Amino acid sequence: MAYTVRDYMNKPVIVVDPETPVASALSIMKRRGIHSLVVDLTEGAKIAYGIITTTDIRDKIAMAKRDPAATNVGEIMTTPVHAASPRWTLQQCAEEMYTLGIHHMPVLDDDGLAVGMISATDIFSAVEEAGWESLG
Repeated sequence: MAYTVRDYMNKPVIVVDPETPVASALSIMKRRGIHSLVVDLTEGAKIAYGIITTTDIRDKIAMAKRDPAATNVGEIMTTPVHAASPRWTLQQCAEEMYTLGIHHMPVLDDDGLAVGMISATDIFSAVEEAGWESLG
């Protein structure tokens, strides 16, 4: 039995607005024990997302000596995002993350709606729990 992204993704996905101060986003991540948030960039019927991670905050706020209370998420987020399908195997997801050099992927359903978040840590946990051979 292949384990899928759906089996290990974090849900519900935590979504913020691009005008959210980085300080607030960081507070949400800390309280939830997570390292990334989806940024909702939807305009009308066009669904679109960005992503903000603790790496973004480290590199674009702390290293740049910017004020997280005076900087909005939309100023430092990554967009467009690379997304995973809930039907992918964990091995497919790991390969895609490796190829892209990323550690977090929003999981989008067939309608393009964010339904979860998968991270390298989630995949590591699955490997530790089940062994790689059973995850393929």
